[in-house]
Amino acid sequence: MSAQLPGIFESLAPTLDRYGYAAIVALVGLEGVGIPLPGQLILIAGGIYAASGHLTLVPVLLVGLLAAVGGDNAGYAIGRYGGRGLVLRFGPYVFLSRERLAKTERFFARRGHIVVSVGRFVDGLRQASGIAAGLARMRWRRYLAYNAAGSAVWVAVWVLAGYLAGNHIETLYAGVQRYGIYALATGAAITVAVLAGLAMRRQAVDA
Repeated sequence: MSAQLPGIFESLAPTLDRYGYAAIVALVGLEGVGIPLPGQLILIAGGIYAASGHLTLVPVLLVGLLAAVGGDNAGYAIGRYGGRGLVLRFGPYVFLSRERLAKTERFFARRGHIVVSVGRFVDGLRQASGIAAGLARMRWRRYLAYNAAGSAVWVAVWVLAGYLAGNHIETLYAGVQRYGIYALATGAAITVAVLAGLAMRRQAVDA
């Protein structure tokens, strides 16, 4: 018997019932390479399933994080080693249009590290930021650090929202989509600042 998923999450129940954690890995991971899938919604649904005992909270958090980082880094590799020609050729098949990619690249040129960290909270950036980072040839270690930090916050926010809010999640989600993105972006920006401070301190010590 499956957990009861409210409203917009209900369609994900058969997928979670059948594939469990693998469904989270697939949807979140594939979203990271530019495919428009409900990765954010599956995390919330996974949290609801964990609250009802159908899944376990810690594994949901872990597989969500690994899938997010893995998918984004696959996107990074596509952008870096496949090049712009490959992305433009096959991007439209996964709804990664020339316009969406160009918009992401413009953001990236100005504030690449912030795009990588905050991008997971923004539709469009979530699917394209890894590819854009690869195209921009951002250093992989730097990309990985900011991406992992942003992904950890993103996964924790949505899984715990589903876990704690339960049947009230649909109302909460609608409110966050309307107003809460600024708070989430602020939290991610703080994470970026902390990482930058640690990196500068490490460079000073090494010097």
